[in-house]
Amino acid sequence: MKIAANLSLLFSELPLIERVVAAAAAGFDGVEIQFPYELPAIALKEALAAAGMPLRLINLPAGDLMSGGAGLAAVPARQAEFDAALQDALSYAAMVRPALVNVLPGRPTEGVEPEQALVCLVDNLHKTAEAFQLLGIGVVVEAINPLDMPGFLINTPEQLDALLKAVAHPNLAVQYDLYHMARQGLDVQAGIALLAGRIGHVQFADYPGRGAPGTGVLQFAPLLTALRDNGYQGWLAAEYRPGEAGTHASLGWLSEWRAA
Repeated sequence: MKIAANLSLLFSELPLIERVVAAAAAGFDGVEIQFPYELPAIALKEALAAAGMPLRLINLPAGDLMSGGAGLAAVPARQAEFDAALQDALSYAAMVRPALVNVLPGRPTEGVEPEQALVCLVDNLHKTAEAFQLLGIGVVVEAINPLDMPGFLINTPEQLDALLKAVAHPNLAVQYDLYHMARQGLDVQAGIALLAGRIGHVQFADYPGRGAPGTGVLQFAPLLTALRDNGYQGWLAAEYRPGEAGTHASLGWLSEWRAA
């Protein structure tokens, strides 16, 4: 398995465009960026090419989600905004060519029942999977723990399983975040088994604290074994908070993982 650096959290002491080279120099195989849209697509494309780094994943624009709002994907009243975000992401992705685009389900808005929000989300995921299939780019959807993001619509492997079945599109898979599962006290390995064959991307951070591997109690070796045993051959993306000492000081785990 190859390892990507999430440049939204790692190397944040540098301007975003410079983090690509920093990740390459540190020994990562590729990068992902949550929301890269502050950078002109051509600038990011050139930086990736210069560093020889593939772009594994970006997120679809999510409106006000990261500032505590509902986001776009599961809000019927924001359908026009979601459609515009999809077009923006398609244009951007056509230039920078990520392997995957992640859609964040978001939260239901006041007055909208969860069932209504899910219907909206299913329709938008199907639309997104169809659109990116034409570019040869996969689409994933992520569950996030409701402790860090209260009210988030999709939290568990079981909800992801039901969501994939409802959308029923071959270009849609799961982004499985080990930290978000552990944060809820869920059986992380059982979730891997449930979603076997449908996991398109894996992110990780230790628990608690969302720090680098080795800073918490999460046992990664059996989880990586479970991923392999359940047929996962994709990438692992480091999406953790490196702490006050900075990213380079947090990378003691990387050489061990690469050797393993």
